[in-house]
Amino acid sequence: MSEPYVKKLSTILLDSVTDKDPLVQEQVCGALCALGESQPGETLSACEEHLRQHEKLAHPYRTMILKAMETIVSNHISELDKDMVRAIILLASSEMTKAKDLVSDWQQAASSVLVAVGKRFVGMVMEELLGKFQPGVLPHYFVVQTLANLSVFNVFGMVPFLTSVLSTMLPMLGMAKHDSMRVVFCCALQRFSESTLEYLANLDQAPDPTVRKDTFASDISSAYDTLFHHWLQSREAKLRLAVVEALGPMSHLLPSEKLEEQLPKLLPGILALYKKHAETSHVSKSLGQILEAAVSVGSRTLEVQLDSLLAALHAQICVPVETTSPLVTSNQKEVLRCFTVLACCSPERLLAFLLPKLDTSNERTRVGTLQVLRHIINSAAAQMEVKKPFILSSMRLPLLDTNSKVKRAVVQVISAMAHHGYLEQPGGEAMLEYIVQQCALPPDTHHQKPSGEEERPADSVRDISISTLYLVSTTVDRMSEVLWPHLLEFLTPVRFTGALTPLCRSLVHLAQKRQEAAADAPLIQYDGNVTLPSPYAIATRLLTVSSSPYLGGSRGAASLCLLNVLHRDIHPLLGQRWATTIPLLLEYLEEHTEKTLSQKEWEEKLLVFLRDSLAVVSDNTWICQLSLEMCKQLPCYNGMPQEKNFLYKCVGTTLGAASSKDVVRKLLQELLETARYQEEAEREGLACCFGICAISHLDDTLAQLEDFVRSDVFRKSIGIFNIFKDRSDNDIDKVKGTLILCYGHVAARAPREQLLARVESDILRNMFQCFSTKVLGIKVETKDLGLQLCLVQSVCMVCQAICSSTQAGSFHFARKAELVAQMVDFIKAEPPDSLRTPIRKKAMLACTHLSSLDPELEEQVQADMINSCLHGVMAVLPEPEGKDGPQEVLYLDTMNALEELLRSILRRNMTPQGLQLIVEHLSPWIKSPRGYERVRALGLSACLLQFFLEHLHVSALVPFHNLGLLVGLFSPRCADLWPATRQEAVSCVYSLLYLQLGYEGFSRDYRDDVAEQLLTLKDGLVHPDPAILFHTCHSIAQIIAKRLPPAQLINLLLTLFESLGDPDKNCSRAATVMINCLLKERGSMLLEKVPEIMSVLRSKLQESHEEHVLQSAQHSVYVLASQHCVAVVTNLLGSPLPFDSHTCSLWRALAIEPGLSAQVLGLLLEKMGRDVPFKESRTFLLSSSPDRVATLLPLAATCALHEVMSAPASGLAVTELYPQLFAGLLLRVSCTVGVQLPRNLQAKERRAGSSALASRTLDPCSSAVDALRTVLLRGGSEGVVQRVELEGAWELLSTPTGHEDGVARLASAMAKFAGPRLPLVMKALLGAHSSVYEAQRVTSTAFLAELLTSNVVNDLMLLESLLDNLAARQKDPCARVRRLVLRGMANLASGSPDKVRTHGPQLLTAMIGGLDDGDDPHSLVALEAMAGLAKLLDLVEPEDLRTVLLHTAIRIRPFFDSEKMEFRSVSIRLFGHLNKACHGACEEVFLEQVVGGLVPLLLHLQDPQPSVAVACRFALRMCGPNLECEELAAVFQKHLQDGRGLHFGEFLNAACKHLMCYFPDLLGRLVSTSLFYFKSSWEDVRAAAPMLTAPAAGAGGPGTARCSPPAPTQGPSPQGASESCRDAGPPGEVRLRLRLLSPPSSTAGWPGLRASERRPATRDQAGRAVCPSPRAQ
Repeated sequence: MSEPYVKKLSTILLDSVTDKDPLVQEQVCGALCALGESQPGETLSACEEHLRQHEKLAHPYRTMILKAMETIVSNHISELDKDMVRAIILLASSEMTKAKDLVSDWQQAASSVLVAVGKRFVGMVMEELLGKFQPGVLPHYFVVQTLANLSVFNVFGMVPFLTSVLSTMLPMLGMAKHDSMRVVFCCALQRFSESTLEYLANLDQAPDPTVRKDTFASDISSAYDTLFHHWLQSREAKLRLAVVEALGPMSHLLPSEKLEEQLPKLLPGILALYKKHAETSHVSKSLGQILEAAVSVGSRTLEVQLDSLLAALHAQICVPVETTSPLVTSNQKEVLRCFTVLACCSPERLLAFLLPKLDTSNERTRVGTLQVLRHIINSAAAQMEVKKPFILSSMRLPLLDTNSKVKRAVVQVISAMAHHGYLEQPGGEAMLEYIVQQCALPPDTHHQKPSGEEERPADSVRDISISTLYLVSTTVDRMSEVLWPHLLEFLTPVRFTGALTPLCRSLVHLAQKRQEAAADAPLIQYDGNVTLPSPYAIATRLLTVSSSPYLGGSRGAASLCLLNVLHRDIHPLLGQRWATTIPLLLEYLEEHTEKTLSQKEWEEKLLVFLRDSLAVVSDNTWICQLSLEMCKQLPCYNGMPQEKNFLYKCVGTTLGAASSKDVVRKLLQELLETARYQEEAEREGLACCFGICAISHLDDTLAQLEDFVRSDVFRKSIGIFNIFKDRSDNDIDKVKGTLILCYGHVAARAPREQLLARVESDILRNMFQCFSTKVLGIKVETKDLGLQLCLVQSVCMVCQAICSSTQAGSFHFARKAELVAQMVDFIKAEPPDSLRTPIRKKAMLACTHLSSLDPELEEQVQADMINSCLHGVMAVLPEPEGKDGPQEVLYLDTMNALEELLRSILRRNMTPQGLQLIVEHLSPWIKSPRGYERVRALGLSACLLQFFLEHLHVSALVPFHNLGLLVGLFSPRCADLWPATRQEAVSCVYSLLYLQLGYEGFSRDYRDDVAEQLLTLKDGLVHPDPAILFHTCHSIAQIIAKRLPPAQLINLLLTLFESLGDPDKNCSRAATVMINCLLKERGSMLLEKVPEIMSVLRSKLQESHEEHVLQSAQHSVYVLASQHCVAVVTNLLGSPLPFDSHTCSLWRALAIEPGLSAQVLGLLLEKMGRDVPFKESRTFLLSSSPDRVATLLPLAATCALHEVMSAPASGLAVTELYPQLFAGLLLRVSCTVGVQLPRNLQAKERRAGSSALASRTLDPCSSAVDALRTVLLRGGSEGVVQRVELEGAWELLSTPTGHEDGVARLASAMAKFAGPRLPLVMKALLGAHSSVYEAQRVTSTAFLAELLTSNVVNDLMLLESLLDNLAARQKDPCARVRRLVLRGMANLASGSPDKVRTHGPQLLTAMIGGLDDGDDPHSLVALEAMAGLAKLLDLVEPEDLRTVLLHTAIRIRPFFDSEKMEFRSVSIRLFGHLNKACHGACEEVFLEQVVGGLVPLLLHLQDPQPSVAVACRFALRMCGPNLECEELAAVFQKHLQDGRGLHFGEFLNAACKHLMCYFPDLLGRLVSTSLFYFKSSWEDVRAAAPMLTAPAAGAGGPGTARCSPPAPTQGPSPQGASESCRDAGPPGEVRLRLRLLSPPSSTAGWPGLRASERRPATRDQAGRAVCPSPRAQ
């Protein structure tokens, strides 16, 4: 790196020092130091130049640069040249002294640079510093500080300058007035003294070896006077401490005389500072230096000051040491240093002061004293040598102290004593026992100190004692004779159990050292040493404690190692065997930890080790002695259940190896009599002991047990009063339970060839005898839980023993059913929702072993057992989440026991039937509403299916006939709310598919790609998202569909249908997903099963009200129908009528897909038209006409059509089949008008109506109308529906009287809003012409007839065909059809008037034919013909009309007086139209018809029906012109306008006047015609007849009666006219009120004219008659 580049880089870095971010500043300094490592000179030069050039740079930034320079200089001082050094010295000196005030950071940094340079260039630095250290001038603070520091860092370079420095500095002491300067002078004197002492101590290395202590004596003495006599009295604590720190090293340089002279003042002065300062470490350090100086000069003053010194120092050592305070710790070290100095000069006085303080009870005093004692034992060993007995005796009370701090101090003292031979003295054994006692303390639970920090384990008394014992044993050679064999005495006492690990390790080390010294000599010498434990005791003790190998710091390994070392002392023959077996045991322990070690396996290994050792010894006497020792040690382990349990096993093992039966029975008897039956572990251990002993002594063991049962010890507690006393202790039950356990262990361990013969006669009989007691001959069973557990456990062991026998296959276990019943009773007695005892677990294990024995259980017994066990486990409430305690472990064990039981039952029947049997028991739990029960049941099922799969052996290809049922049970649980249940469900399905493959002949290791996909789907089931969950279920269903045999499909579907009602809605939804997937994948083969599937679906819909079930059922029906449409439709049509809501929803489901819905609609149309629409039956014998009753199939099809089309999705299909649907349903409507429901449906309809449950009526016609309306809505003809609705035509369609009108309105609406659809609709309706049903012909004709009212038929070019079609129907046998044909032809006048002339002859011919229709008894055809002619007359050609005019007038005349209003109105109106149409040559011919109709027309103006009166007005107005009398025509036009009131009398007078004037010849005819109406059935017409007759009758002369004018109040109305002709006579009697009229004022009144005065009428120019005006006369 070039120099310019380094300079440039340095400049950049130095400019960045001023950044405000502290982190950036730190990084810049680091970069400078790093740059200085590679280029120190250039970097230092750049820093020096930067500081010189930037004089105003703030001191914090200058400080950072100076610190970087110090680092570079310190690391590269050897690489710097003098020029650079000189520049740095000048810069640092300037920086340090630039400010007169103290700026500690900045000036300290500059000072540090000078000190760093001074390590090599001390002369140059001193030259600069001395220039600023001039006599008589008080120097800068940091000049003195730099000199002080430099003297420490460069002793050999600085000491030669000290003489001149001191000579210059001493006068300045008096000049220093500020405490800060005094402090720095004190610091300088301290550092100068320390460097001088170091220089003098290393004169051999010094550059000037002639330097002597005396050289500095006078200067130091002068400085001492100033410091001690003046500055030490300061009130400033910091100055006093600085003075004290300086006095310590200075005391070594004082002249001896001066020191001796000053000690009486100096020591009290220093001690006084302890009271003034909290931090006293500097005081103690200085005091130690002064004491060392005093001792070095042989001062006698110490003797005088010793008491005060000891008191002060002891007070300091008794201050509690805080580990977090280094100053306190440092102070104690310095205080102990002072005690060392005093111990060396005055040991007697020191011990006389210390040892009495050990007797105090104050903790701090005792601990501090023990610390001092330990220190002086180590540091002043020579002085304390003769004081050992005295010191040992003084430890008596501290040994009894229970305070942990005192104990720790005592152990440390004993450790020091051990190293210096104290324990070899009398009383040393007590010290050794104390150490072992502390080793036996329980391990500390590391409590929190008040400061919040955890106490370190190494500080505990136990840990220190263990370390001390091992160190003393292994590192202090002189202790070997003291510790061996004395430590062996601590092995067997129980109170030292906690110390066994360190004891064994120490003993192993000591024994190995002795073996090295004397290989063949015995390690233990029992020469009169009765306190040493025997070999039997040692072996028993070490073997027993090894059963808990990791307690007490791995005491198992330590005990086995010691046992191995002592093999020759235990027994001479054991060495070789133990040399191979014990290392294997140790290796086993190393391979495991406390958590991984199996206690059972470890104990078994130790028992095998014991058994092998006994076999090697093969000495009955030795074995009996060992067994006696083991029995003797049993009470020692009363507080250690595990060790005592193991020791019992050792006793059994040892007794088993003994050949002396007497000894065996005696010890067994003692064990039974002395056992602590209240302890569970002891009961178990005793039973194990008997079981192990029975391996070799079965008969003796059983005999001893029976003897004990018969003994007084056992029987004294049993009696009748025992039932009634307080049994809280349950002593006798504990004894009984132990005996039962003993029998169980005896059976488990007994030789199998001897067991079977005695199991029922001896073992089980005695077990049950102990379990139940007979009181007064009544068998009483105990409720004690412990006793029950013992019985269950023993039964398990007995059954296991029987099963393991080679003769078990031929063994008939007579008491099997009894034992099973007993176990089931135990399970049932437990609370079902909680699990607090292991009784269930053990009872199930017993049942497991029992079930594998012969004979087979009865089916009911086995079922009861399984159900009881399931209920005892499944219903247990789970523990709170996150709480894994003993209950959770117990539950898992119980569940494992249940699983093993079910496996054993399944193992005896490894067939599909056997599997089905187990699953049937599990099924209620699999479907449980409680999640935890489902999880358990599914987990159990998965394990059982896996077990069945693993043990499947198929000898022949047989069907797995219940596969569908099982898959259907488990698969819906793949969507369970609990993730664990979902996982287990997939495992179950996975196993079932592989079971099927196994039954198909595939090998067990075959892996199917399809089935394996289930495992990959498990991850999807963990996801809580329902969409992912159900998608996964769909995938699972696809896998099942691929591997399920066809024969199993229906079973699977039916089972899944059952799952639709599952309480878990997720599972119910999953079942729907799977059903639909299976139907889609495999539904094509289910044609024969469609009725069954549909039946189940409907029943499930009845049971469930869940929306998703309905949706699923709809989809299922849709999928099934897409494959078997006819079958599904046929089945649904067979549903009861009326369709319930669920059936309706299924119909609507068929509209989902247009193709299917079109197919369904076509089928329904076909079925609706296939059967007769109704059947006729007579309800009553005398009824005039039969009732029409609807047939079921067309009715059901109609309702189904409505339901299918009510679904919005059916729109496309309806549009496609619109013509057929419209025509079919319209004709269906026609056939159902007035048709009744069958009786059974009528009753059902009434019930539904009364309960308000019916959503729509079942009426045949109404249902057809509803379906027709739906066709229009779905077909896009909403306008038609609205128009028909607005006109009320839907109601008309359903009524017999309004049906034709309703059809007409429907046709009109169709023509207006659905014109483009009419061609196909008309084509569909044309087929009804040949229908056998009159109603269909009528309806179709009515519809087509109405179409002609609209011009749309002309636009669509349908007119010709429509007319031809109607014409073809003119000969229809039905008068209604013929009538409607005429109506249709007449409608042409309004729909296509321009076409009337074209078809005039045809139309008129049809109409005239209608008038002449003689087959219509009611003349309705004629009525229609008249109405039609009225429409057509104005539009036909006159030539065509002329030929029929007269015939028509003659034919309609009889209808003028018809009783039916319609006939009167229509015929009269038609007459008017005929008059209107009469022109030209026909007038003369028609005049006669006009005159003949004049009287009826005039009289019917008073017709009670307004329509008839209006028609008469019209007809008369039309007749006027044809009478050729303008005046009469004018009268008609004036009085007979529509909407104008008619004064009948006035009108009649005016009309008659003109008639008599112009038609006198007609008067007689008019009168005679009028006379016919005198008996008219209409009252008003009868009243009008005389009014018409009177003028004609009075035409002969005056006095002729005339009608009076109407009363003024009557007005001009016709009603008024009629009323004026009646008086108040009786009802029905018509009387004329005539009065003589006075001659009128004018001659205009024609009644007064005489015949001779009448003048003939004149004719006008047009040839019409004109009556001369009376005025003209």
